[in-house]
Amino acid sequence: MMMTMVQAINRALEGELARDDRIVILGQDVGRDGGVFRATEGLFDKFGPDRVMDTPLAESGAIGAAIGMAALGLRPVAEIQFMGFIYPAFNQIVSHVARLRNRTRGRFTAPVTIRTPYGAGVKALEHHSESTEALFCQIPGLTVVVPSNPYDAKGLLAAAIRADDPVIFLEPTKLYRAEKQDVPEEAYDVPLRRAAVVREGRDVTIVAWGAMIPVAREAAGAAEAQGFSAEIVDLRTLSPMDRETILTSVRKTSRALILHEAPKTCGLGAEIAATIAESALLSLSAPVMRVTAPDITVPLPKSEDLYYPNAERVVRTVRQLMEY
Repeated sequence: MMMTMVQAINRALEGELARDDRIVILGQDVGRDGGVFRATEGLFDKFGPDRVMDTPLAESGAIGAAIGMAALGLRPVAEIQFMGFIYPAFNQIVSHVARLRNRTRGRFTAPVTIRTPYGAGVKALEHHSESTEALFCQIPGLTVVVPSNPYDAKGLLAAAIRADDPVIFLEPTKLYRAEKQDVPEEAYDVPLRRAAVVREGRDVTIVAWGAMIPVAREAAGAAEAQGFSAEIVDLRTLSPMDRETILTSVRKTSRALILHEAPKTCGLGAEIAATIAESALLSLSAPVMRVTAPDITVPLPKSEDLYYPNAERVVRTVRQLMEY
């Protein structure tokens, strides 16, 4: 069936709620209103207020409640309306969600999935457009997942909910309704911690994730017209990262470009570049390069196009890499 990403997420949630009565959904407006992007639409009516529950405007309280639910045997799926609103809950995530298994020496786990839209490209204000995934990739005990298409969104979310340890599930706002894809009605999962080569190429590897994958595809098409063949690696799981898929691709193409919409300094691209330098340096024909957002707060909508990485910048960087 053809679905948008937000529809695929909704179907994944519906399927998991039906599969396992320990699963509960909580967050602001996820109940009767169906979520700010309608990702939980219809679930309140089907499963009732004991399974799909609205919370107060208190992100730390919602995540704190999810921790208690998980410790007592439930499998909560908590929604934070926008990534820019997750910071009040950061202490709960870092100090408790990520550490519960280690702190109790395995007696308790935290099968908590925290969903939140992220990213720019939709002309929203700063707190509604942020991409700070690197903050969570730094925290041991967390798995950080970002889908780039409807098929992966449904399968990755199912896998996240079934995991016995916490998952931060970041949903690219720009892609919620950007395209439709044939998505199976039946349940399936896409394994966590595995990247995917979504386009084969010979001259340069582009590593990207989430809303940057369509940008990478557009750039690869434009580069092909100029005689350059780009391979695209979609990370899908940012942490723990599938380093081997990245390294295999870079060893093949001998050039690497990392594309992300987060600010450049201390972004995940720096970790990927270091991984390539440590393990595939002798395979490189050129320095590893990054195309990212600038090191500023997401600007007001009128200036967003100047902030957001685009295919033209990627192609320009590919040409630089090919000059070495």
